[in-house]
Amino acid sequence: MSYVDGFVIAVPDANREQFIAHARHFDAMFLEFGATRVVECWGDDVPDGKLTDFRRAVQAEPGESVVFSWIEWPDKASRDAGMERIMQDPRMPGAGDMPFDGKRMIFGGFAPVVSLPA
Repeated sequence: MSYVDGFVIAVPDANREQFIAHARHFDAMFLEFGATRVVECWGDDVPDGKLTDFRRAVQAEPGESVVFSWIEWPDKASRDAGMERIMQDPRMPGAGDMPFDGKRMIFGGFAPVVSLPA
């Protein structure tokens, strides 16, 4: 069974192309260090909720879009080893070098309980 890391962030609309370039560069590193797939999704239909929603979860401000991303790994051990290598890699940027506010990122690791074929 696989393992998935999920992320939700708010990205300034003005930084969309910078974010895409950033993602292409660093997503290649995740693949280099054992991930099997990386998906980055720019919010297209992200409604406001009554109690909570994606925008509130990441404190998105006017002029920011929500990005929903995930990384698929063969298993948790591969993910743990890969993430350790990523965090130690000198190519990893400092917080000020990212095209979004990393302090508002929501992330977590998930063990799939249902997985249907595509």
